[in-house]
Amino acid sequence: MTPKDELAHLQKEWTSPVYAFFDPIPAICEINGHRVHEFTCSARGCKVKVRRYLDTLDARSTSNMCKHVKGCWGTNALEAADSAKDVDEAQTKIAGSILRDGSITAAFE
Repeated sequence: MTPKDELAHLQKEWTSPVYAFFDPIPAICEINGHRVHEFTCSARGCKVKVRRYLDTLDARSTSNMCKHVKGCWGTNALEAADSAKDVDEAQTKIAGSILRDGSITAAFE
């Protein structure tokens, strides 16, 4: 399986709303012989990349992504995304409105 095929397969399992705060296609890298997905934060001016090592027991964990979102976007944004029915709704209503208006309240108007 090629890295792109593997990525397409894994993306079907990415249902956590936290993915809404990152670019939809992560970079596929190799670091010291380990395959890695690098998720780039979508916030304006933020250049943070959260790495997920694919050969670890917690390869599907989103905890580091959640920690970054809380610090960069705010706890309210993450909680609002958690209440969304799926990643698409979190992307359009929560993350999208914050990027457009700079305010989480716009997502609920």
